[in-house]
Amino acid sequence: MSDYFGFLRRSSRTAFAGDWRYYSWMTFLTLVALIGLHAWARQLVDGLATTGMTDQVSWGAYIANFTYFVGVAAAAVMLVIPAYLYQSAAMKKVVIFGELLAIAVIFVCLAFVTVDLGRPDRFWHMIPIIGKFNWPISMLAWDVVALVGYLLLNLHIAGYLLYKMYLNEDPDPRWYRPFVFISIFWAISIHTVTAFLYVGLGGRHFWHSAIVAPRFLASAFVAGPAIVILTFQAIRYFTNLKIEDEAIRILRRIVQVAMFINVFLLLSELFAEFYPQTRHVAAAEYLWFGLHGASKLVPWIWMAFIMNLAALFIFASRWSEQLIWLNVACGLAIVGIWIEKGMGLIVPGFVPSPLGEVVEYAPTFNETLVCMGIWAGGALAYTIMLRIAIPVVLGGLRKETA
Repeated sequence: MSDYFGFLRRSSRTAFAGDWRYYSWMTFLTLVALIGLHAWARQLVDGLATTGMTDQVSWGAYIANFTYFVGVAAAAVMLVIPAYLYQSAAMKKVVIFGELLAIAVIFVCLAFVTVDLGRPDRFWHMIPIIGKFNWPISMLAWDVVALVGYLLLNLHIAGYLLYKMYLNEDPDPRWYRPFVFISIFWAISIHTVTAFLYVGLGGRHFWHSAIVAPRFLASAFVAGPAIVILTFQAIRYFTNLKIEDEAIRILRRIVQVAMFINVFLLLSELFAEFYPQTRHVAAAEYLWFGLHGASKLVPWIWMAFIMNLAALFIFASRWSEQLIWLNVACGLAIVGIWIEKGMGLIVPGFVPSPLGEVVEYAPTFNETLVCMGIWAGGALAYTIMLRIAIPVVLGGLRKETA
């Protein structure tokens, strides 16, 4: 037990030690997070009227970001599979950083759900025994189980492996390998269950499609590994940890295949929406071309579509073998999928309403500050975890011996 508390004590000291670049980065993230916290406090005082959401459009930027980041968390499985199923030595050395990213992103997802609740103190109604969890009837209950379970799995795996490295001991496979394989299926489930939250709402025809879940997974397996590729390069540049090129090449091949599937499913969805010209095309028409003069999302979705196509072209060409072009493609894919899978997915589901009303939505300034604060909080958490994990992996943070 003393070793465990020693690990926590030394990790805490390490997390707050660094050079001027580290302090500048952490100060910036802290300031943005505090601004977001202040904006959320204003929302708690004044209510959801501080957001751009209305009775007609009751989900906005918060749920859009939640949907996107659930996919980023699920994409950690793209590091776990090569490392543990295919025994890739290059991926095995860095897989823990993908698991730490999943932990930080799950906290971001839970934060977005919390701020979306007008009265987060009423969450106790979902706590079993105290309230009524409504499991397995409620899809929301399934989503809570999926997210919390995935968070606990990654906390155990990453925490156990880092602790054993700190002790200079070999990890016992019985204490982490079964959880690794469970996490593979659990990662797929968290995004599938999130997709079913939308698909199950039969009155919202824009989401009522069998390929929503496959589209979610395909886009997640693009955006998540793309973020990891950029993160690995930042780690190589700012630290002494030398991540092998082979690890980045494996992730690049994964993104190449997933991007083809993502664009194919998007085009299939567009054909199914527009070719039959049924009455249910109104939401898609609003998104892509505007409806009755309402067209706030049109430039955004077309920009996302162009970004996805440009990223697909770069990934499919030999340009992606060069890091500079690979980074450009990753940036385009991250932003393009964030627009398409965020605002481009959530808002059109409410426009027009079941009564035919066309009420547009745009995030308010206060709402945007809350989102930025949560992003900064997630980046802050991931930076702290990396600041602890990298010295442990490199051998600089080890148990003190006599």
